[in-house]
Amino acid sequence: MKKKNIILNLIGLRCPESIMVIRKTIRNMKNNEEILILSDDPTTKRDIPNFCYFMEHQLLTHEIQVKPYRYLLKKGL
Repeated sequence: MKKKNIILNLIGLRCPESIMVIRKTIRNMKNNEEILILSDDPTTKRDIPNFCYFMEHQLLTHEIQVKPYRYLLKKGL
């Protein structure tokens, strides 16, 4: 089965909108699917790792030195 690539562009959204959109998107994904998130909201540096921890998803990589910030998440543990 081919894995689909999901890219979620959240540039321009501010807290809590970005986390709400991420949560809704991940809810419709299957376990082990990955999603690339693009954001320019500085609060995502804290919010996305916390979201992954509390909702039991994996933060595979993140690039937060320059905007847009990039986060690669995997649904489930």
